[in-house]
Amino acid sequence: MANAQLQSVLDHIDKDFDNSLERLFSLLRIKSISADPAFANDCKAAAEHLARDIASLGVATEVRPTAGHPAIVGKTGAGGRPHVIFYGHYDVQPVDPLDLWHRPPFEPVVTDHADGRKIIVARGAEDDKGQVMTFVEACRAWKKVTGSLPIDITFLIEGEEEVGSKNFVPFIEANKDEFKADYVLVCDTGMWDRNTPAITTSLRGLLYEELKITAANRDLHSGVFGGTAMNPIRVLTKILGGLFDDDNRITIPGFYDGVKDTPEDILAQWKKLDFTPKTFLEPIGLSIPAGEKGRLLIEQASTRPTCDVNGIWGGYIGEGSKTVIPSHASAKVSFRLVEGQDPARIRKAFRDYVTARLPGDCKVEFGDHSAGPAIALDWNMKPLAAAKAALTEEWGKETVLMGSGASIPIVADFKRTLGLDSLLVGFGLDDDNIHSPNEKYDLRSFQKGIRSWARILAALAEVK
Repeated sequence: MANAQLQSVLDHIDKDFDNSLERLFSLLRIKSISADPAFANDCKAAAEHLARDIASLGVATEVRPTAGHPAIVGKTGAGGRPHVIFYGHYDVQPVDPLDLWHRPPFEPVVTDHADGRKIIVARGAEDDKGQVMTFVEACRAWKKVTGSLPIDITFLIEGEEEVGSKNFVPFIEANKDEFKADYVLVCDTGMWDRNTPAITTSLRGLLYEELKITAANRDLHSGVFGGTAMNPIRVLTKILGGLFDDDNRITIPGFYDGVKDTPEDILAQWKKLDFTPKTFLEPIGLSIPAGEKGRLLIEQASTRPTCDVNGIWGGYIGEGSKTVIPSHASAKVSFRLVEGQDPARIRKAFRDYVTARLPGDCKVEFGDHSAGPAIALDWNMKPLAAAKAALTEEWGKETVLMGSGASIPIVADFKRTLGLDSLLVGFGLDDDNIHSPNEKYDLRSFQKGIRSWARILAALAEVK
């Protein structure tokens, strides 16, 4: 892609930025809260509004029904070029508690942050309307300056991400033959910091388990039966306590089978980052990393598998005292999984681990909850390298390739249903208050996000 042509596109983005901001504000004013049925018409209005905007780029765009809130499908391109799906969502979180907002959440405004930054404040400013519009505005600039887009694009925007994409995933499955592409672009992630761009290259999977251990057929008097009857709380805590060794490694047999080490060049990059107990743990009142010894803190937080007890209960927990040996005790346990770990296999290994440690007088029941695999990009994927170089050029700092400790289920769904990898590029910051009152999006993130996507589109057009 000629440098002069790209520069003309970037110049137009800067010149037209006030209009880009007003187009974002028009979308932010729509109360597209997907969780509350009272806002169903607003969700439809948001879909129709955004579809009209995408159609104005010369993209054949439809608002398509699902069993819930509608989806937007837009297609452009004649084939013979790289073809991507761009994914985002127009729905937003509820605004409660409303009294903590400094101004009405659907009246967007540019204001000053406490540290002097200019910020856009509104529900959806970052998650995900602002992020979606960085891509739309980049496409608009390319179309305005050159008359076309550098690559073929299918826009696929949903309205139920904030409620688990429960109707969007069946929509994809039912229409998967029309969603053929080379890979997916997702703009729902963040920067490393205010000045350093990032690409999320992995997402941990999730396995959630619940167990209930039962001993006697009723609660027992601890004076009469203490010392003779098995206490299920004692059994449960002993089992849970044995999940970790002295190096904080998980002791379930076979748990680490298939887990790969992070490449040395990536570790070398991560060692240069200011990701320390002081920067990461001290703000939450902690100082000592609790993950595997011998691993970088950033590995513990993003690319290594974990196990956490999320809740434990049993016996008497009311006011005062009640001297009982409870008949049962329960716990909820979650695992964050990485590439190479099969959730079904880990589930079986965990249940086998628990069952093997039960005393003869106890039994265990397990409850099924969510399970999803991890997602990881090939470190040598050509589009990844192209996007990394484009972001570095725009921001003037080397792009960080980082793993996310969280899970984005739709990315796994794209891999499962469409067989497509996802390139996750976003411009959010850790202090953007997404899902909270006073959600914001840095004005600089919005403008340079548009410029970044313009560069990425140019770079992806050259990928062979």
